[in-house]
Amino acid sequence: MSFPDICNGKETEVAYAKDNKPHLASTVVQEKEYYTSANDESTPPNCDVTQRFDEKGAQDIVVGVPDRSIMASEQSFSANINGFDPTSAFSGISARLSRQFWSAGDYEVRQAHGLAYQDGQNRLCVHPKFLHSNATSHKWAFGAIAELLDNAVDEIQNGAAFVIIDKIANPRNGNPALLIQDDGGGMDPESLRRCMSFGFSDKQPCSSIGQYGNGFKTSTMRLGADVIVFTRSKHEMELTQSVGLLSYTFLRRTGCNDIVVPLVDYRFDPSSDVFKRLFRHGQKQFSSNLSMLLKWSPFATEDELLKHFNDMGNHGTKIIVYNLWFNDEGKMELDFESDTEDIMISGAPKPVQTNSISKMLTQNHIANRLHFSLRAYSTILYLHLPKFFKIILRGRVIEHHRIASDLRYCECIKYMPQVGGRTEAEVITTIGFLEGAPEVNVHGFNIYHRNRLILPFCQVVNSTGSKGRGIAGVLEANFIKPTHDKQSFEKSTLYQKLESRLREMTYEYWECHCHLVGYTKNFSCIARAPNAALHPLPPSGCSVGPVVVNPRAPQVPRHNPSILSATVQVVTGLCAASCSTQGEYMHNCSASSATGLIEKRRGEIIAGFERSKRQALSCEKEAGIVKKFRRQNKFGNDVGQRRAQILAMMQENKKIHAECLHYEKMQKELSLKAQKLRVEVERVQKLYANLTVELLSMANVKLENYKCI
Repeated sequence: MSFPDICNGKETEVAYAKDNKPHLASTVVQEKEYYTSANDESTPPNCDVTQRFDEKGAQDIVVGVPDRSIMASEQSFSANINGFDPTSAFSGISARLSRQFWSAGDYEVRQAHGLAYQDGQNRLCVHPKFLHSNATSHKWAFGAIAELLDNAVDEIQNGAAFVIIDKIANPRNGNPALLIQDDGGGMDPESLRRCMSFGFSDKQPCSSIGQYGNGFKTSTMRLGADVIVFTRSKHEMELTQSVGLLSYTFLRRTGCNDIVVPLVDYRFDPSSDVFKRLFRHGQKQFSSNLSMLLKWSPFATEDELLKHFNDMGNHGTKIIVYNLWFNDEGKMELDFESDTEDIMISGAPKPVQTNSISKMLTQNHIANRLHFSLRAYSTILYLHLPKFFKIILRGRVIEHHRIASDLRYCECIKYMPQVGGRTEAEVITTIGFLEGAPEVNVHGFNIYHRNRLILPFCQVVNSTGSKGRGIAGVLEANFIKPTHDKQSFEKSTLYQKLESRLREMTYEYWECHCHLVGYTKNFSCIARAPNAALHPLPPSGCSVGPVVVNPRAPQVPRHNPSILSATVQVVTGLCAASCSTQGEYMHNCSASSATGLIEKRRGEIIAGFERSKRQALSCEKEAGIVKKFRRQNKFGNDVGQRRAQILAMMQENKKIHAECLHYEKMQKELSLKAQKLRVEVERVQKLYANLTVELLSMANVKLENYKCI
């Protein structure tokens, strides 16, 4: 990546084969002729940009154009700059630039004719195709706009009071362009060059949202093919303004093998009270950069370029993204027409007219609208914003929305994540039911990082069932790192632990509070006794089945009435078995010994029968208790709901009563103040009357003295 105006007199050198030199020399003349005809009188001609050959015949390109093919391709461009069409094909340059973002990077990379080096060392080149591949980290256009808003919010510490997002028209073709402007500290010439480069960031990680030094490039290239930046700054008592252009169209059309960024700077001259050109590395460098800016930007003259500083004040930054991308359906990805006070995503689903309250509340909830409406997304994008800072979207201020204010029956839960026995942080999570629950089918946690929303309504529980429905939460997790597009978090161990803990919070909160919004509270099943021991009767030929001999009857599980009938069947079997057993023993045994044995067995059978009878009665009694418990539980839920409604009404009553007391107090204060003012007015009127009388008396004295004279 190179800036044509900061070569420090040691411009990029490109070595070519000897058979290419004659063609190269003729190309230089054609290049001069092209720029002379392409620019009007107000534009410094590019003939100031010279192509020099050293004693060995190697070319030295002042403008930073990396190879011969760029200059050769320039002669095929139309000389009518104002009529330039970025989508038209150019012979021998490159394939047509696709207007769909996801296919804009599909083109064949040409091989460079030589190796670029500077100061005797090889220089790492960044191919223009990297601009597109780097921007694919943003899967969502609003995520790219949020990156640019982050830069404006970071400028609050430098005095920023507003950021404007709006649509303007491209002067060249009238197509929509995206404007983002703030009144922050701006950038001096060096800061602008770092902003246009990759990986440079002057921001402090503890006080700023941005930290990677890559957001400006990824976000602007995700929204459109080209961006122009105007910035003004006062640094070390010096007021400067700069213009920079990052143009994917320019780099593709000229066949560049390196990213070239033309920039121009101006310095304020107090003696003449105007901004004058700042020649950082000579007038030729400035002229070549200005030529490229006027050729590839939406502005054809330097005066049009500088007009954009008129509404900037002494500091600020203005970003204009043009040649906006289209979606796969051939429509512009950003929709400016559906709502004149909003920016929508093209193809947003239209509200469905329905009689279902649940569907209506769900589709109108901010959790669904934020995916298609920039205004809805921006209202919750930041956890806190100073009252004086305004985000103005298409002429209307965005009202900051606190999700925690939408929650009912709130609870604050402290979470202290640990790694290796060491506590990483303390996180306070606010959790509750959303307004409209249980009808609204929305749930999830809004996870912020350093005041910036990363995951809106992140679902941590299964959404198919009713458990967890309507529960939402808010937390700021500064102990985990977001991904580069700031739309998710790195899947680290800490994040996985946080996700598991949020799931547990949801289930715990549901178990304790679901009855407050109309769900039936799930009570634990009645504790069951140990399994009853089964003991067979001693006689080997007995047809009686096993009999329950555990003296403690087993508890009846809920929703299992078959146990009662099974017990009755056991009792019936015992009665039938007693007869057959008695007959069998009387037939096989002698009368003397059989009588006692039969009586003994009969006693055992009767004892078993009595125990089974007691078990059956116990089961019936427990079944009745369960039914009674269910009725009481249902009644308790109704009472709980009415109690919650009464408490809510009492709280609302207290709130209204407090407001009435406040207004009464204000009325008394105003009445007292009015009375004091009336007294003061009367005193002033009396003073005025006295002064008037005194003035008249003095006038009479003067008149009498005059007559005497």
